[in-house]
Amino acid sequence: MRDRCEDGTDQRSDVWQVMERFPVISVDSQRSTDNITIRQGDTAVIRCYVDDKVSKVAWLNRSNIIFAGEDKWSLDPRVELVTQGQLEYSLRIQKVDVFDEGPYTCSIQTKQQPKTSQVYLIVQVPPIIYKVSDDIIVNEGSNVTLTCLANGRPDPSITWRLLNPSAEALDVGEYLEISGIVRSQAGRYECKASNDVSTPDVKYVSVVVNYPPYIKDVRSSETPVGQAGVLHCEASAVPQPEFEWYRDERRLSSSQSVSIQISGSRTLLVVANVTEDDYGNYTCVATNRLGIHNASVFLYKPGTGRDINASGCACQSFWLLLLSVLSALLKC
Repeated sequence: MRDRCEDGTDQRSDVWQVMERFPVISVDSQRSTDNITIRQGDTAVIRCYVDDKVSKVAWLNRSNIIFAGEDKWSLDPRVELVTQGQLEYSLRIQKVDVFDEGPYTCSIQTKQQPKTSQVYLIVQVPPIIYKVSDDIIVNEGSNVTLTCLANGRPDPSITWRLLNPSAEALDVGEYLEISGIVRSQAGRYECKASNDVSTPDVKYVSVVVNYPPYIKDVRSSETPVGQAGVLHCEASAVPQPEFEWYRDERRLSSSQSVSIQISGSRTLLVVANVTEDDYGNYTCVATNRLGIHNASVFLYKPGTGRDINASGCACQSFWLLLLSVLSALLKC
């Protein structure tokens, strides 16, 4: 219910008439405007001090009256007056949001002349990443674009890192362009949005790079007759390689005399009870859908070294090439 004056007139109507005579809309453009910076969600207090010579006071936001004296014109429950005796006439805004940003004017009417004090409220917003690329799987040599979009006030800065052991900084910006990606660029990419308002927002993108097998380690075996000989073969590939073992043109499979063991990127060929006929050259073949690679591994008699396989090695390169072509054709 509205308060009424002793003569029966509406007090709000009387205040409005007073405000029409108030010079509250026009602010001296030569007067400097103070800025108050506040973070979204915090409470802002805009100070205004008066003295005992003041007859009328009011708060405005742009051309909208918030308070006229102690009479609240704003319907916003977050807004209230802060008064300490008769000397302070400040404005408190709780849970500040971006739409609260703008000029606030404290208008003072004295017996001599009107005065105005203007403060510009700046609302800062912590960075929020609202869109980031999904995890991706690509083939080596492809061009890759990673996206990271963020909001904030002021506009956040976007930085990228590949979280390998060095975690070195990459390009700055919403888009990370990688031309002809190679296997060493696979991993977890970090996108960080920062604007110094609060802690940065961070998101991650996993990039898997497929590449054909490469046999990076083989170990031959010098084994006496009657003992177990173990040949080692290790390959690097994404997707994980499949392995096959060959002796001359014959593909080997596990049997009583030979055992083939595969664990991830490694394979072992175990000859349980070596005979004279078992000595020689073996071929480890690693394949995935992107390619094939092979390498020679030797089982040899102690004291003879690998020279016993010299004649077999002369034709090995031709045999491996033929094997690679045939395997590729069978997979098509």
